[in-house]
Amino acid sequence: MAVKTRREKRLIRHKRVRKKIFGTSQKPRMAFYRSLNNLYVQIIDDEKGITIVSASTIDKDYVEKYRKRGGKSIEDAQKLGEFIAEKALSKGINKVVFDRGGFKYHGKVKAFADAVREKGLQF
Repeated sequence: MAVKTRREKRLIRHKRVRKKIFGTSQKPRMAFYRSLNNLYVQIIDDEKGITIVSASTIDKDYVEKYRKRGGKSIEDAQKLGEFIAEKALSKGINKVVFDRGGFKYHGKVKAFADAVREKGLQF
């Protein structure tokens, strides 16, 4: 059996999580992704196959609000969590299913999730 890379392990975890998670129009899926340089999040209705709300650390609105382009720190994850929660609540979404994208639930992912919960989004 060959040794798996970090990316391969993450994709295996992601597939396992996605088997159980499905977003509906009442409770859409909030998909989180982190690259080496930026953080991305989408709120998706899987029944219709559409993205309802999206945000990232390179979004124009995010940069204008927080005066910083890009970002990959825990602080940036918290700010992005607050930002997406505000956008979701303004669209009338208060409950979501959290899809961590196969990333382990600690560090940036945990900081993001905690910030979203503090702003009033439930999952």
